Amino acid sequence: MNEIAVRVAVQDDGAFLGDMVVEAVNWRPGAARPRHAVITDPAHSRYLAGWMRPGDAGFIAVRGDEPVGAAWYRTLPRTEPGFGYVGTGVPELIIGVRPIWRSHGVGRLLLQRLCGHARSRGYVRISLSVDRDNFARTLYRSEGFAVVRSGVGRDTMVKRLS
Repeated sequence: MNEIAVRVAVQDDGAFLGDMVVEAVNWRPGAARPRHAVITDPAHSRYLAGWMRPGDAGFIAVRGDEPVGAAWYRTLPRTEPGFGYVGTGVPELIIGVRPIWRSHGVGRLLLQRLCGHARSRGYVRISLSVDRDNFARTLYRSEGFAVVRSGVGRDTMVKRLS
């Protein structure tokens, strides 16, 4: 992990965040939903549209100059909730890591940095949604996330930040 650095996400990172949404959707080996289909799907485009709006925050993991993962949050309105929506004013976390860098601590590093940032901004909770069979659930549980709602094949998890 010494070769991985983390920097603040900026407006110009929007395209890479799109890549990371695609990675998050296609987390299963062999999954191959095309980029265009993912980022134009309203269920996923809400995590990207208008990046970087007020209240958005994120971090990019880089190896040298190459981005390898990202974690960011958005506070979505009740009228357009995301998969992990739990309430007004609770940011929803999105995370994606390039497959070759999974299980190397990149996701944990990003998750810890983003949760620390959210805490410093006064948020008391942060949420996410994860497929029930996604190996990342183990990471989320180890970082203090707990299931608050179960859906069809996926769970909504929340971490208390205070």
